[in-house]
Amino acid sequence: MSDLLTHAEYLALAQEMDFPRTAFIDGAYRPGRGAPFATINPATGQELAQITGCNADDVDLAVEKARGAFAQGHWAKLHPSDRKDTLIRLCKLITRNRRELAVMESLESGKPIRDCEIIDVPETIHCIKWHAEAVDKIYDQAGPTGDDALSLIVREPIGVVAAVLPWNFPLMMLAWKIGPALAAGCSVIVKPAEQTSMTALRVAELAHEAGVPRGVLQVLPGDGPSVGEPLGRHMDVDMVSFTGSTETGKRFLRYAADSNLKKVVLECGGKNPAVVFDDAENLDHVAEHVVNAAFWNAGQNCSATARLIVHKDVKAPLMDRIHARLRDWKLGDPLDPANHIGALIDAEHCRKVRSYLGETDSDDGPFVPPRVIEVDARDARARDEIFGPVLCVIEVASNDEAIAVANDTDYGLAASVFTASTRRAIRAARDIAAGTVTVNCYGEGDISTPFGGYKQSGFGGRDNGIHAHDQFTELKTIWIDLTDPAEGDNIG
Repeated sequence: MSDLLTHAEYLALAQEMDFPRTAFIDGAYRPGRGAPFATINPATGQELAQITGCNADDVDLAVEKARGAFAQGHWAKLHPSDRKDTLIRLCKLITRNRRELAVMESLESGKPIRDCEIIDVPETIHCIKWHAEAVDKIYDQAGPTGDDALSLIVREPIGVVAAVLPWNFPLMMLAWKIGPALAAGCSVIVKPAEQTSMTALRVAELAHEAGVPRGVLQVLPGDGPSVGEPLGRHMDVDMVSFTGSTETGKRFLRYAADSNLKKVVLECGGKNPAVVFDDAENLDHVAEHVVNAAFWNAGQNCSATARLIVHKDVKAPLMDRIHARLRDWKLGDPLDPANHIGALIDAEHCRKVRSYLGETDSDDGPFVPPRVIEVDARDARARDEIFGPVLCVIEVASNDEAIAVANDTDYGLAASVFTASTRRAIRAARDIAAGTVTVNCYGEGDISTPFGGYKQSGFGGRDNGIHAHDQFTELKTIWIDLTDPAEGDNIG
């Protein structure tokens, strides 16, 4: 990736931006039949574009086209190496248009342009390429049988997939879903968050240019009742892959139960702990990771460290280092590459975050400064998913208490442990109920490791790694009788 531009250069690019404004159905931009809605720049409150929303009729049309494309087999039955080649062409087109996508994402989501350029767009490309490269290297299996039979266990694409995206990482979550789903041979209908529709639309256009057949990747902008629920209830959608709030995720389970019992995979909320034991070494290193984990993307991250559970013996020196680190995290215009924290997604979310801070009015507008607050473990701020730049600090008297507090939550997405003892680290990683536990660092693993949660943080499968392919495929057993008919009936 090339170096960052200047603030003035990003502002100039934003002025020249040509935004997509309609749904992408059956290989072309088409106006939706729902109510139009404005997509807003969170940092300025100004309208970027009017997008034609979709409704249940558009959902029916997109599903019909997706099912037709799947049945024709131009993508689903294509040799895996040919699907790989097409997806790599898509990665090249995203690379060629990476700066446009980065600016578009920053404008629509309020994310700092430095994150879009350095993290989001490169990771989007890497994710799609990784799954593309994997698809012609995944072997199916032969089952153990006697000499008179052969059993094959094969993966087949599940069919029509609805991918419902969040607003906090529009491009990356798009890639997490379409990468393995398209590689597996599925037809995918994307429902982006209504606040952040445009990069998904642009990528769908680039996918068609790369050679993804009509009907295989479609994008339907709109709100939950108009698009999300009809997809969840549709009798000809085989699967929903959802990332977002736990409350909305539960609705998709109900939709599946009320319709065709479609497969549902949920990656939902978190209230993730960073546990600092009394023997933690290099507190500067700990502070660096905790600050990054808590305030990256203004805390609008399902795996963000929202709870710092720290032993009383190291709390004071660690807090000094955390506050010192925070001075380097500049807040302001997302298109200024000097800034590390941009705007929260919209006014409603700002009100929610500020309500936990006891604030009703603020001169900061959509910019909420990072906060570090000391709370009791039972405080609502330590239990609810605030989804903003708020780090709750909980002091504990022992390492055992730290693990107990870490597990005292409805969520179980991610956690971090900081300790000098390998034995303590391994024991803590085993004892904490979370889908990803990092030791002496913050992270989510990488593209090769499965990502998802325990308890109310997840359901039905994992993103990333080969495990992501599993959620977009069905397992089929093929049993072949090898006995000679002349030797007699082998039935029974």
